[in-house]
Amino acid sequence: MTSTLPWLTEFPAAHFDAVRDISLSKLVRDDMLALILKGVLVPGQRINEPDVASRLQVSRVPVREALRELESSGLVISRKHSGVFVRQLDAAEVRDLYQMRGLLDGFAGRRAARLPAAERDALLTLLDTSNQAMQEAAAQHDVQRYYSENLRFHWAIVEAAGNRQLSDTYRGIVQKLHLSRLKNLSQDIGMKVSITEHMEIAQALRDADAQRCETLMSHHVGDAYQRLQLADASKPATPAGAAIPHPVTPD
Repeated sequence: MTSTLPWLTEFPAAHFDAVRDISLSKLVRDDMLALILKGVLVPGQRINEPDVASRLQVSRVPVREALRELESSGLVISRKHSGVFVRQLDAAEVRDLYQMRGLLDGFAGRRAARLPAAERDALLTLLDTSNQAMQEAAAQHDVQRYYSENLRFHWAIVEAAGNRQLSDTYRGIVQKLHLSRLKNLSQDIGMKVSITEHMEIAQALRDADAQRCETLMSHHVGDAYQRLQLADASKPATPAGAAIPHPVTPD
């Protein structure tokens, strides 16, 4: 089981020539993906191909290939005669992504609860460590740290399920949902509730209760979306045509 989050794989530009087993376009894609997910490139921002090529010291060909791959992943959008921009998600897309994520989290929870005892124990060690880190982050009102650790908690369960298609699909959904959270990582919505739910999920795994773990995981994501909706409803109206900002929920 990997210890780092799969959507934040980075290779420093200065080290590109030292990486021999990965295509140049993939290295460029991973570099831009990291900038998007860290909020350096923000939703709605134009990505300048010549600037990327110059910074990474590559031609524009792998940059174009990387942008096409990011567009197929739903993270950027190409506009004729305007260029390529980081995607902005609308409310309907956020809703659909949460619904899909709930289904996948539930499936992963059921699979994880059916793991052999030794594998479940190893997973629970990771989850307990993650839960402790989230409690510390919540106590310090460190939303960014909490959010990162929350991703780690969920990814550990998804990865433990041992289904590559699940992992790939889940990663894509979380990456796109991340776009809706970048401008709001300073807001705390439901961290304490989320911690309690995480502890219940861990207990269901300890009990090897597959049905309960599936239900808890699915409801956990659904509850997070409901908290997001309530937070959005309490904010001032967004001007017509403007991007819809979404507060960050822990899950």
